[in-house]
Amino acid sequence: MKHTNRSGTLDVSALHLLHRAGQCAEVLFTNETGKADLTPRQYAILASVSHNPDISQTGLVEQTGVDRSTLADIVRRLVKKGLLQRKRTRRDARMYAVRLTAKGQSALSAIKPAAGRVDQRLLSVLRPGQRGDFIEALGEIVRAMSRQAAQH
Repeated sequence: MKHTNRSGTLDVSALHLLHRAGQCAEVLFTNETGKADLTPRQYAILASVSHNPDISQTGLVEQTGVDRSTLADIVRRLVKKGLLQRKRTRRDARMYAVRLTAKGQSALSAIKPAAGRVDQRLLSVLRPGQRGDFIEALGEIVRAMSRQAAQH
């Protein structure tokens, strides 16, 4: 590993490097999407709902990893913006089913190319042969940590 400015153990800390990479990704997303007025988490929720119409908020927590209270707040904001609609489920009146509105589908379609460009820019710093391995490794970390969290 080559480093010009050393920061000790942070140079090899997965926790720190993942956090910093996430910060970089958010900056790229914000710069790329400009006036779209959506955060990466909001985008992830819209994309999840798009693939799973009438998903419960609990299902969204499981799919996105966003904690329950934050997810409820984000969904509330997206409903207020007219991008999502939610209704009580027939099976359980305490649960909400969430789906995209036409405006939400349009917003998602408009922002998808920008999100794709962010992915491309992030991965472009890696050699082509590293890109698939990197995505696979990140996925494995997420899956393993999610399984561990579910057991506790």
